[in-house]
Amino acid sequence: MKKLLIANRGEIAIRIAQTAQEMGYTTVAIYPEDDKDALHTRRADESIQIPGTGAQAYLDIDNVMKAAIDSGATAVHPGYGFLSENPEFSKAITDASLEFIGPTTDQLMTFGNK
Repeated sequence: MKKLLIANRGEIAIRIAQTAQEMGYTTVAIYPEDDKDALHTRRADESIQIPGTGAQAYLDIDNVMKAAIDSGATAVHPGYGFLSENPEFSKAITDASLEFIGPTTDQLMTFGNK
């Protein structure tokens, strides 16, 4: 079975979890201390705490990568926003032999060069 780490929070994380579960994935939510009771942590099959607080915690590539690896995820969905547009994040995911749910690193680099 595949395991999907959702690197986002709030409604988008809930929607991703629901769809992934319908597709047969086990889902993993991430959260910093101040989001420990957030709804997305309860809608995923598993949740794992990451360091930091607030929105900034979700943007720390090293901590998100550690959570993905520690959780045994086989894929990572960035949701929408900064990580979904970050070629460094995409590259970190694929370099760790995980599947990045989104554009390739090369595509992201091209998009950023507007």
